[in-house]
Amino acid sequence: MKKYHLLIVVFFLSLAMSAQSAQSFLLNLYGGYTFSDKVDFDSSYARVEDGFEYGIGLEYFIMDNASIELKYNRLDTRMPLYTKATFDHDGSTIPAGTQLNAGNDKGAINYILADYTYYFGSSSQKALPFLGAGAGVAILETPRSGSGTYFAWEIKAGVKVKTSSPLSVNLHAYLQSMSAAVGYDYYWDYYWGPVAVTDYASTFQFGLGAVLSYDFSK
Repeated sequence: MKKYHLLIVVFFLSLAMSAQSAQSFLLNLYGGYTFSDKVDFDSSYARVEDGFEYGIGLEYFIMDNASIELKYNRLDTRMPLYTKATFDHDGSTIPAGTQLNAGNDKGAINYILADYTYYFGSSSQKALPFLGAGAGVAILETPRSGSGTYFAWEIKAGVKVKTSSPLSVNLHAYLQSMSAAVGYDYYWDYYWGPVAVTDYASTFQFGLGAVLSYDFSK
């Protein structure tokens, strides 16, 4: 009977420890390098150049191995726009590959994302591999068109390295994407005639980053 009492005590203690761990609240500081991507349009193409991405997030552990996070990241970059083919404009010929926004191509992408992350292993391990994904919005800043808000998502994978202090370091790789409506494509329908369908362009940018985390529960 004493053995059963001991097992019950151990069981409830483990639940208490799990609950305490599950309610951890972390402040995350982000820094990373995001690589460039090419975006094609009908008569032109743009490049979102590589650059340093930084931000801040608030992470809450809903259970020992899983967390949800609200974060803000910003990428300051250049967005040159080039012609695909030679064309005439105002009596002058513009050859293919000409940059249309030379000297006026600075911009930024602001990501506001809600992430879910799953950590593999036990809370006692010092190094925890993880996978995560998130969705939200990207606020695109351009010098000519102002700013616009678009759908965005990301996936990530890496390892979290814990220390005996409230600080931990997260090393990860990520893929971020933003989709925006850029005009219309027209198709001929047998019954309805010409039909306009919204045309979308998306960025896909890979990056490598690190996160410095502070655990307020320690």
